[in-house]
Amino acid sequence: MHEDSILPLDDSLRLTLHNEVHARPPARIRLPAVIIHIAVLNDGVSRADEHAHLRRLPGQHELPEEALAANFLRLRCGDFSLKWERHAEFTRYAAVQPLPADAEPGAQTLDALPLRVAPEWLGRIPGRTIAAIKLVMIERPLTCAPSALAEAQAWFGAHAVVASTMGGHSLVVTDFRLHASGFEHMVVLAEPGTPETRAGRICQRLLELETYRLMALRGLPAAKALSGTLADVEATLAAITARLQAHGASEAELLDDLISTAARVEHATAAHQYRFGATQAYHAIVETRLAELHEGKVAGTQTLGEFMQRRLSPAIATVSATAQRLAGLSQRITRASALLRTRVDIATEAQNQQLLAQLNNGQRTQLRMQATVEGLSIAAITYYVVSLLLYFFKALKAEGWLPFSPELAAGAAIPLVLLAVWQTTRRIHRKFFSHP
Repeated sequence: MHEDSILPLDDSLRLTLHNEVHARPPARIRLPAVIIHIAVLNDGVSRADEHAHLRRLPGQHELPEEALAANFLRLRCGDFSLKWERHAEFTRYAAVQPLPADAEPGAQTLDALPLRVAPEWLGRIPGRTIAAIKLVMIERPLTCAPSALAEAQAWFGAHAVVASTMGGHSLVVTDFRLHASGFEHMVVLAEPGTPETRAGRICQRLLELETYRLMALRGLPAAKALSGTLADVEATLAAITARLQAHGASEAELLDDLISTAARVEHATAAHQYRFGATQAYHAIVETRLAELHEGKVAGTQTLGEFMQRRLSPAIATVSATAQRLAGLSQRITRASALLRTRVDIATEAQNQQLLAQLNNGQRTQLRMQATVEGLSIAAITYYVVSLLLYFFKALKAEGWLPFSPELAAGAAIPLVLLAVWQTTRRIHRKFFSHP
């Protein structure tokens, strides 16, 4: 925060977020010029690797590593300049040099133009090439579009070209082909007096347009490769759903098959979700860059937008459809899992009911057995009590205190003893089983 600011303390990200709009300013390009643009995938390539390579440029052997911290760097290397940009998945290198004075369309191709940056340096850029473009920008009056188109087309020989006017101040021509050198070719004819800043913006939009188009298409091979797997998973899931309707199917087997199918879908989602999302993001940038060109038609050719969309849109639609199939399969598996879970819950509830019924039957049997045992217990207790009384009556008889037979007395006492034991048992039952 400035010393004379009256604002509260800045958020830690304020300066970074504010300067993001200036993070990658377009170069100022003086026409005529040749731009050598190379975009390489930087997976496995560290910033230190790129720094070491940039130090091999003329006059850059003392380049500090901190210069690459902002993901953007512009270097002056003698008679050419170089712009370095690091993105999430790729890094771009763009060398700008003057167009040789003796360069004439038709007399030589773009591949024959001499380069100020050493070819050996270009060939050793760390990473794998995803886009390589040679762009020639020259000043020509555009009052006669067919004449300007014919001059630009001469750089491409007999190849069919695609051309568009851009805002009425420039004309871009390309054939969208990879030439023997591995480069694509583009030619821009700009009105005389075109400001260097406008030339830089035109160059940046065209180079970004082609780079992001190629990055967007990286999702297409994955989508095609996944098509067979998704078809197999859809058939398997349909079979599992059909088996869910059959009451004889085993829940354990259904669960195993459903888990295996879900694992395949989740593996595919984890492996390709980022690429499919990146494809949509890159495609959105392509559409934005096309809109920024303010294209106009040139008689006898397609515009860049028409050419790209006719070929790019089906590819993006394929990727989108594959991503939707993946998401749809995940939802279907979730619904099938819910159905299976409901089926298992119903089966479990039925088993619980059967178990409860068996427990009730067991309890009733146990009660009957208990009642039987209690009856026998009453008889046994009565027997032992009467036996004791018999001995007691015999003792009384021996002493002459009992005038009749001890056995007769014991037999007469049996009903009384039986009644007493039965009542005692009833009282014990009431004591233990009565509710408080």
